[in-house]
Amino acid sequence: MASIISITLKGIFRDRIFQGIMALAVLFLFIPSAASLSMRQVTELSITLSLSLISFIQLLLAVFLGATAIWKDIERRYTSSVLSLPLSRTTYLVGRFCGIALFLLFTALFLGSVSLLVIKASSTMYPPSRPLHWSAITAAIFFDALKYIIVVAVAMLMATVSTSFFLPIFGAVSTFLAGTITQQVYDYLQTPSAQKAISEVVRNAAQIVYYLLPNLSGFDLKVHAIYSIPLNTSGLLLTALYFVAYTAIMLAIAAILFERRELK
Repeated sequence: MASIISITLKGIFRDRIFQGIMALAVLFLFIPSAASLSMRQVTELSITLSLSLISFIQLLLAVFLGATAIWKDIERRYTSSVLSLPLSRTTYLVGRFCGIALFLLFTALFLGSVSLLVIKASSTMYPPSRPLHWSAITAAIFFDALKYIIVVAVAMLMATVSTSFFLPIFGAVSTFLAGTITQQVYDYLQTPSAQKAISEVVRNAAQIVYYLLPNLSGFDLKVHAIYSIPLNTSGLLLTALYFVAYTAIMLAIAAILFERRELK
């Protein structure tokens, strides 16, 4: 599996994806100037813009790398030569996933380091009204990366049954959008007004969808980072366990489907 992970990482760097990320990182240099327009909440706006930019870049990487990794290998017939070796399809799939996940973590580390420097510069030029909670900012970057690793797992699951990259791409984007609001919808369905206005059949169906889709709102710690809210350690631990469990389930289903797929 280590060789598959290495090949995946080399392929990503060979496609000059990281060079593109470095080019986008130049946008971080404009964040202090843009945040200064806020006048009163310069540091808070710098944190918001930095985390949002990291999140946007990670989303693009997660969707396109997760959706095209397996599809591209099948189209170029790389899988025929690779799977002819004493290597199972499950090992190949998990190796591909781990390579992309490591790249996302590396990207989060690189962009996170740049954003911390930008936030530090903004806070030096415009001292905030409340002390910065650096651990919350770091945790927000890390858990944001975990969120997009789940998106990669979903995209690769769809790629194992799709003959084109359209289903994995649009499926991953749709899952991401739905996963960010599932908790809010679930909370609303528990209110008395929703129980009166919405039929029980619809509420039960919505609850099933709630448990099937990833709950990505738990990985969003931007509010804690922006307003220096103390982190809940037990909540973070549960979120990490949820990440491990959901990712493992997605990969297990993907491995079963990929083992049964006929490759030309």
